Amino acid sequence: MKYKIALIQMSIEFGNPELNYQKAEAQIELAMQKSPDIIVFPELWTTGYDLENLPVTADQHAKKTIDFLREKAKKFNVHFVGGSIANQEKDGIYNTLLIINRQGELVHQYSKLHLFQLMGEHLFLKSGKDEGIFALDGEIFAGQICYDIRFPEWIRAHVLKGAQAIFVVAEWPLPRLHHWKTLLTARAIENQCYVIACNCAGSNPSNIFAGHSLIIDPWGEIVAEASESDEILHGEIDLENVVKVRNTIPVFQDRKPDLY
Repeated sequence: MKYKIALIQMSIEFGNPELNYQKAEAQIELAMQKSPDIIVFPELWTTGYDLENLPVTADQHAKKTIDFLREKAKKFNVHFVGGSIANQEKDGIYNTLLIINRQGELVHQYSKLHLFQLMGEHLFLKSGKDEGIFALDGEIFAGQICYDIRFPEWIRAHVLKGAQAIFVVAEWPLPRLHHWKTLLTARAIENQCYVIACNCAGSNPSNIFAGHSLIIDPWGEIVAEASESDEILHGEIDLENVVKVRNTIPVFQDRKPDLY
């Protein structure tokens, strides 16, 4: 099955959800000019990394963002890998990825498992406990958030459960752009799957972000790559290529799980 993908690589207004919703709405309108099947947003796109103010700006039970994406999904007949948002639950705030199908149904929520201590996430956010597996149109995918890509065993666990493409949403900084591209390419090659990674652009008071959103095929070849600036990146994936690559080099048949 083929999917046309649009990645919304946007600058995020620091600590200003209302302005970010407005920007997102305009970006969706622009993305739909090329009729994508799936639209992807970056990590924490409603608030940015304004962690100290999340008790005020976080979305209560993700309701506002879910309603926003549901309305757009039904209006435009498009799936959303709706980036991640600061999600206020009873026991704390989570960094939560939202999957909405073209019928406007909430398919899955995944809260970031690996919190990035270097940016103080562990001081303000709760670690998730669920996996990122989800289905769209009967096809199995997985969603991951930023720092998660440094844990290959976590990505592999999702591929072993059938994921043919890994969607990554991020706020990845410019000084580690080389890591971003290298890690994503490695995850695609070793898992023989597509990697579709949406980063943000712009900056906040502490960071300049790398942009360079990517679509990488199961051979590790770059299908599409964005610049460092605000951009809507378009590309197409063909899940038949996953089958072809796995039949060419039978990595999954040759694994020795009884030894490692």
